Amino acid sequence: MNKNLNPVGWYVATYIERFEFPDEDTSDPERRCRAWKNTILIKAKSPEEAYRKAVQEATLTSDTEWTKDNGRIKGGRLVFEGLTSLLPIYDKLEDGSEIFWEDYPRSKVKTIKGMIRQKSELEAFSKEE
Repeated sequence: MNKNLNPVGWYVATYIERFEFPDEDTSDPERRCRAWKNTILIKAKSPEEAYRKAVQEATLTSDTEWTKDNGRIKGGRLVFEGLTSLLPIYDKLEDGSEIFWEDYPRSKVKTIKGMIRQKSELEAFSKEE
């Protein structure tokens, strides 16, 4: 079996996008920005189709308003930076299906235990809006 193909036709794609104000010095790679890593599901028959569809979906962003640090509202835009991961899903999607994994070879137990969050710290329980 080719590990890059899958019997269920689904892929998990992760991409990075960031916000950019029109008055930023775009020549400065050290400037600060707000960025998001987004993970989406893609239905595709091949890795090539999954890649194309993931990029297409991730670039469906438009200019929007954003609050700058000083509280003023100023226009800006989301910038698609690219994919960070594209993984096939091997299991039929249902409760408990594994959709992606990460390998941590030779990690300290202390480091692994430090990744664990309390229930109240999980994103689904966040009280922030």
